[in-house]
Amino acid sequence: MHEFFTFLVLSLFVVMSPGIDTALITKRTISGGRKDGYKMALGITTGSLVHTFAAALGLSAILMQSAVAFEIIKYVGAIYLIYLGLSSFITIKKKKDVESHEGNVAAAMQKSAFKQGLLSNVLNPKVAMFFLTFLPQFISPGENAALQLMFMGVIYTVLSITWFFVYVFSINYVREWLMSQKVQKFMDRATGLVLIGFGLKLALDKQP
Repeated sequence: MHEFFTFLVLSLFVVMSPGIDTALITKRTISGGRKDGYKMALGITTGSLVHTFAAALGLSAILMQSAVAFEIIKYVGAIYLIYLGLSSFITIKKKKDVESHEGNVAAAMQKSAFKQGLLSNVLNPKVAMFFLTFLPQFISPGENAALQLMFMGVIYTVLSITWFFVYVFSINYVREWLMSQKVQKFMDRATGLVLIGFGLKLALDKQP
């Protein structure tokens, strides 16, 4: 029971600490609104579940032991993060004043928000490494390790989605101010630089 409480507290600190996920969710909520922020959060947390089951089934362990596999996933993930960062500096064309067209654009953006969150998480081997090194510390010996990993992964995911939804809900209240051209330009560049920085850091990090 004590170990589980420790796991909850540490998981909360990890979930609430600013990082790639926070940068992506912030950018998406400001540019696309609360629904996009929620979809981005769902994509990211779905990625966490993928890593959870991969870790439980031993796939992540194989990935970490294979230098080639690690490097491939690492660079693909790094390139994707850098791409997301660079896209922040690209001026978005004005929407046409056609209602049906705007509806299609909005639907496409909402769909891509989930995909961006999912891919940014799944393609990051550091997340796989986190689940491999963090969760096993709280496994009780003599019991089914795979089931324990899955249970803790689900708990971590629930904590993540809860915090992200609260975060998106809070950001949405100040979105009108954040949507001003000057503030949005600054936020786009800031989050873009953060994402590029995380992508470069991921690419330059060596396999332990």
